Amino acid sequence: MGIATFFICAASVVENKYMLSKDYAVTILGTSNLHSWNETVQTVSGNCNVSWNSDGSFNLETLYLSMDVHSIKSDMGGIMNNNTYKALKASTNPQIIFSLSNPMELIKAGANANTISAQGNLTIAGITKPVTMQVKVSIQNHNLLSFEGSQAIKMTDYDIAPPTALFGTLKTGDAITINFKTNFTLTAN
Repeated sequence: MGIATFFICAASVVENKYMLSKDYAVTILGTSNLHSWNETVQTVSGNCNVSWNSDGSFNLETLYLSMDVHSIKSDMGGIMNNNTYKALKASTNPQIIFSLSNPMELIKAGANANTISAQGNLTIAGITKPVTMQVKVSIQNHNLLSFEGSQAIKMTDYDIAPPTALFGTLKTGDAITINFKTNFTLTAN
C-alpha cells in the first residue's frame, strides 16, 4: 500500500447520516414602524451526512433544511400570518430551503461549541441566493450534532415586498434575522 493510499484510507472512516430531531427552534425576527415582531417556524425537516476522521474530527459532507412556509406563525396573529404567506408566495413556493454548497472538512468534535463558516444556498419565495453564515457546532458521542446560529437578510433581495397590515398602517422593515437551533441525530446505517 502506497503512502497516498494510506492517508486516504486513514483520513475518512465512514459516512454517517443524521436526521433533524424534533427539538429544533427556528424564528424570524423583524421590525415595523410600530414595534418589533417575531414568527416561529413550526415545521422543519432536514438531514446531513458526516464522515468521521481518524483524528476525531469530522467532515460535514451535506446539510439540507426545509422549512414549511405555511407553518410560520406570527406573534401578531392570523392577519400577519396570511400576509407572510402571501409575501413568501407560499402557494407556489411552499418551502424555505437551505443546503450546504461546500463540504466542511476537519471540524473539531466536542461538547464545547466550535464556530464554522458554512457556505450554502438559501431559497426563499423561489429565489436562491448564496449565503455564508457563522454556525456554532457541538457534538455529543457521535450520536448528536447541534448547529446554532443566525442569518440576517433583506426581504427585497429575494423579491419579497415587506408585509403590511392594518390597512397599510403597519409596515414591516426590509431587514429580518433568521435564528436557528437544530439537533441532528444519527440514524441506523
